[in-house]
Amino acid sequence: MMRQSGVAAGVAEALPLMLGYFPIAFSFGVAATRNGLSGWEALALSVIVFAGAAQFLAIALVAGGMPFWLGGLTLAAMNLRHVLYGPVLLQKAGGGARRRAAIWAFALTDEVFGAALGAMARGLRFSEGFMGGLGFAAYAAWVLGTAAGAWAGGGALDGFPAVAAGLDFMLPALFLALLLSILNRAQVPVIVVAGVATVAVTWAVSGTAGLFAGMIAGALTGVLRRGGDAV
Repeated sequence: MMRQSGVAAGVAEALPLMLGYFPIAFSFGVAATRNGLSGWEALALSVIVFAGAAQFLAIALVAGGMPFWLGGLTLAAMNLRHVLYGPVLLQKAGGGARRRAAIWAFALTDEVFGAALGAMARGLRFSEGFMGGLGFAAYAAWVLGTAAGAWAGGGALDGFPAVAAGLDFMLPALFLALLLSILNRAQVPVIVVAGVATVAVTWAVSGTAGLFAGMIAGALTGVLRRGGDAV
């Protein structure tokens, strides 16, 4: 039986994400100011972009002197996967309301997407209120963490190298935990193929190319498996 959900349920579902997002965003604020961005510039990236891995890549590109237009294209390519999140959620929800989709879709990060799928797998009914509460609670934690890190300054983690190193792994670890919570046996081949393609192409070409290769390989494997099941 599907359980009703709303803004409060979304905020409650976001609590683990908020606990993970704040320290990672703090690390981003510190890294941004260390690489020459002002506190306001670091905060603006989080307010406007709200994409963890892409923001860390952005400050690396800025520090490396990459032209603005090329950096923009790189970040857009890296985040192209987000285009798929909204349609997938609506399909899982059997359509669902979409009058305010342009608003809640802004907050669809990898982790918000994973948390939403997990909540629906546990019987919560999709609603735009739920998606708004989930996404924007996570967004608030990310923006506040960035502000705190930018205020602390570029040297804030110099005395804590173990903490700084651990924060680098928190974002992928958080998404992996969400993925494992909704994993079933039928999805294993798709994940394996996507993982192998990502690692192989990253090693041979680049991280961006590896990301695309993993997305395409995983999508094709899923379509082929679904077609085979239908036959």
